[in-house]
Amino acid sequence: MKKSTPSRNHEIATVESFRQDPQFAAEYLNAVLADGDQEELLLAIRRMAEAFGGVPKLAAKVELNATTLYRTLSPKGNPALKSLMAILHAMGMQLAVRPLPQKRAA
Repeated sequence: MKKSTPSRNHEIATVESFRQDPQFAAEYLNAVLADGDQEELLLAIRRMAEAFGGVPKLAAKVELNATTLYRTLSPKGNPALKSLMAILHAMGMQLAVRPLPQKRAA
């Protein structure tokens, strides 16, 4: 009889990857920033919040109550730049700007 291999939920595996490899987490956020919209970015940050201790712990670090942070990171959330930078900083990340790749003339 063959033993079944334990499976993990994709979401759980992603969160574990962020926790174990902050560089991967940063690359993930950069990819979302490059190709996604605001809703996708907030979802990515919520996933990362789980990796870095959960929303309640993150809320304490950024001096917000957990309910406010959940609302801020909801699909309809619209965090101020100051809040976004504080949230990223609490996860050991920073917001950076880089030039767009130049399109070559045909």
